[in-house]
Amino acid sequence: MTDSGLLLQQFTAPHQVTPQVRQRLAECWVEVTNAGGAAGFPFPPIDDGQAAPAVDRIVHSLAPETSRLLTASVQRELVGWLNVRRDPFELTAHWGTLHHVQTRPALRGQGFGVALMNEVRTIARDEMGLEQLHLAARSGMGLEKFYGRLGWKEIGRWPQALRLAPGDNRDEILMLLAPL
Repeated sequence: MTDSGLLLQQFTAPHQVTPQVRQRLAECWVEVTNAGGAAGFPFPPIDDGQAAPAVDRIVHSLAPETSRLLTASVQRELVGWLNVRRDPFELTAHWGTLHHVQTRPALRGQGFGVALMNEVRTIARDEMGLEQLHLAARSGMGLEKFYGRLGWKEIGRWPQALRLAPGDNRDEILMLLAPL
């Protein structure tokens, strides 16, 4: 917990994630997606019926060595979350990938996303033994600037890889944080 009342909590196994936490994760995901956020669902609007099963898949995959969930809460209210995963394949086991990085739209600009990103960097390095982190971000959202301020580097793009609507194709931006 910090002076701002921010609580960062890590989950490494499915049994640690209560039904209440699952519900809050799904609610956040719906809110972020329906506000236009690029957090895993390409076509808003979505509802709990779509988000809850996706949350369950993430929760069921949690394992200390390969998949962790990190949440940020203030006064017991979830303000953001992310998932970090490592592929156990020997050639790529030294790096991890961030998935579903999100903060509630109404609370952006208060440092919650920065806190999540800084904490996952520490967890990845010190607890998971990772040497680098990867992520993919949708262009046109300003995300590369956000991540760039935190030390991430753009390492490539898949031009026009994402079709959000007819005539609205976006690049997928590949980013790297190394060393951790």
